[in-house]
Amino acid sequence: MYRKFGQRSQGRQNFNRFNGNQNRGARPVKAFNPIEFINNIPEVKKEEKEQENIITHSFSDFQIAPELKRNILEKGYTKPTPIQDRAIEPILEGKDLVGIANTGTGKTAAFLIPLINKVLKDRRQKVLILTPTRELATQIKSEFLDFSRFLNIFACLCIGGEDIRRQIRDLSRNPNFIVATPGRVQDLIGSRAINLSSFSSVVLDEADRMVDIGFIKDIKYIVSLLPKTRQSLFFSATIDNEVQQILQSFVQDPVTVSVKTRDTSQNITQKVILVEKTKKVEVLHDLLIKEDFVKVLVFGRTKHGVQRLSDELAARGFKAGAIHGDKRQSQRNRTLELFKKDEINILIATDVASRGLDIPNVSHVINFDLPESRDAYIHRIGRTGRADKKGIALTFVN
Repeated sequence: MYRKFGQRSQGRQNFNRFNGNQNRGARPVKAFNPIEFINNIPEVKKEEKEQENIITHSFSDFQIAPELKRNILEKGYTKPTPIQDRAIEPILEGKDLVGIANTGTGKTAAFLIPLINKVLKDRRQKVLILTPTRELATQIKSEFLDFSRFLNIFACLCIGGEDIRRQIRDLSRNPNFIVATPGRVQDLIGSRAINLSSFSSVVLDEADRMVDIGFIKDIKYIVSLLPKTRQSLFFSATIDNEVQQILQSFVQDPVTVSVKTRDTSQNITQKVILVEKTKKVEVLHDLLIKEDFVKVLVFGRTKHGVQRLSDELAARGFKAGAIHGDKRQSQRNRTLELFKKDEINILIATDVASRGLDIPNVSHVINFDLPESRDAYIHRIGRTGRADKKGIALTFVN
């Protein structure tokens, strides 16, 4: 028997799994409390905002192949973003680069465009792009396909959760680009399917996130196998001590491009909702039935908690789906596509969705569970308020 849309489940037993007892015996996790952060967001003066948005190039100014310029135009790109404006030229010149920018600033095109041009000039060139998550790697591959249309340049996607035998077959065709996650690169090294000494260009994207989720040893090992003479591009939203360790061994005499002028977009309205643990689902329910909650991304802390919340919302009649580490990659990809195409309008996720994913028109981000750090909070709420659109970020605090 199906529930009517928005109808609450009967019985308190359904709510107990969302209260403070759900993680009994689990290791306590320190969480970031956003109240003080939100209360101290500085106002940005008009002249500062105008200075930040000064663009000195158009795509036609860059010394890149006409065919590549055509693909850029057909993708709908007319004016570079700040990171693209300042990074493309030094990358075209063959320089190492450190790009410091928040998520959603157009970093992917900033390195793909000049690297595709590099391969067009010399088909022997090989490029390795490392990302922290499968979803971000998949998205980079998708953007690559747009920029490389009809250019006879190929890329191989090497990520966990997919058939490694097929990836080994794809690698045997000697693609110019490999887009990969560190764990799968380790697997491919172990099976001797990939030789890192042949890569003349390497990109570490979202380096701080790779450190956050425990890839620092993998990254150091992978970097140690790369040729000493190479072009190295390093992108990160923040650079702390651990990220600095990777940076020092990775780039040589780099150009540093920073477009990180503030932590959060001025287009995002941030609010805190005080709520009792046992009433969190009820409060979420009452928010989601409001008309203006058109496309909502809800963040939880654990894989099991995210799945339980998704199941509960679906049982109440909401069009909801979940992505987390226990899902097969094909399931994660399908759920993301359903969300992007508005076939579901609520996506519940762990922090796997907080970085790099280009999900258009997210009206609201809701932190159902508090993030573990200030940076995690910033990246979560950065999923809304993109491309000059307005967004709202709500955080549940006990």
